[in-house]
Amino acid sequence: MRTSSPYNPSGPSGPSTPSRPALPALSRRGLLTAGGALGLGALLTACGDDKDKASNAGSSDGKAWSFKDDRGKTVRTKSTPKNIVAFISTAAALHDYGVECTGVFGPSKPVGGKPNPQAGDLDVDKLTSVGETWGQFNIEKYASLKPDLLISNMFPPPNLWFVPEESSKKIAALAPSVGINGARASLLEPLKRYTDLAVALGADLESEKVRAAKSRFQKAERTLRKAAKANGGLKVMAMTGDADQMYVAVPDSYCDLNYFKDLGVEFVEGKKSDEWGFWEFLSWENADKYHADLIMVDNRSSALNEQQLAKKPTWNKLPAVKAGQTVPWSMEERYSYAGYAPVLEQLAAAVEKSKKLKR
Repeated sequence: MRTSSPYNPSGPSGPSTPSRPALPALSRRGLLTAGGALGLGALLTACGDDKDKASNAGSSDGKAWSFKDDRGKTVRTKSTPKNIVAFISTAAALHDYGVECTGVFGPSKPVGGKPNPQAGDLDVDKLTSVGETWGQFNIEKYASLKPDLLISNMFPPPNLWFVPEESSKKIAALAPSVGINGARASLLEPLKRYTDLAVALGADLESEKVRAAKSRFQKAERTLRKAAKANGGLKVMAMTGDADQMYVAVPDSYCDLNYFKDLGVEFVEGKKSDEWGFWEFLSWENADKYHADLIMVDNRSSALNEQQLAKKPTWNKLPAVKAGQTVPWSMEERYSYAGYAPVLEQLAAAVEKSKKLKR
């Protein structure tokens, strides 16, 4: 039984199947470390009683705050939220606008000694993580932060990404939430929505850093459009993989791929394998179903990296792989101009140098 949207397979929640598996129940030990079920219940009740205090502590101006999210829900608090807990790439996007979070959830630990690609420019050592992997969300730790607001993406609405559905009511009792849609739309939409949210939370769009990031993004946009036009007919495939299967993306379901199509990139069109419609599932024996001149490879820590993919014989036989024509796919990049400018630049460079290969 599905408990939430399946945005990704070996993706968001770690290797599994794209039609997101049933979420594992939060461990009793994780929930009850502070003194058993009654202790947790008391903590939740106390935090619920303190919600108004937390909101009042959010801003010194004391002005009422509101924001309408992509569920059509208007969140209202007595003052601008200060103690914000967000999905890792959401926190990274807000950081790019000068809005800082107190806590995060989702993959934030370094990968191979390097910063997690989903963490952007965040200093994760200064943030409290309430859960690193899919299905983990430490409610006690979250409550201890006295959150004013929780923010996450949605793939698609109304479920909040990485917020376990079976715990959602307890989590919702502690603070209001905002959800931003990242599915079946152009990338420009969540970019705008995060800009709107950042402004509502006090960001200055006229700062030199923010203006420079948007300028770089717009330049990269033009560069990718030019590269796609110059190398017309180049077939690009976006994929991820786990031990058992390769997953080919359905481009229109992903806001970034959708947007890249608008800029002229020609994608292999995976056919949806379930009602969620994000992926076509292929056994590794059928990894060569589609011809691709350039392959975008999921760069998240939960997906097979290229060294791991190289252990799959059929992967090594793909023309693009043999030609060295692959590029990382930042499929959960933060929705900010600072986050996506390098993504556009990298894809433009890959498209420009790739050659059309024989089938």
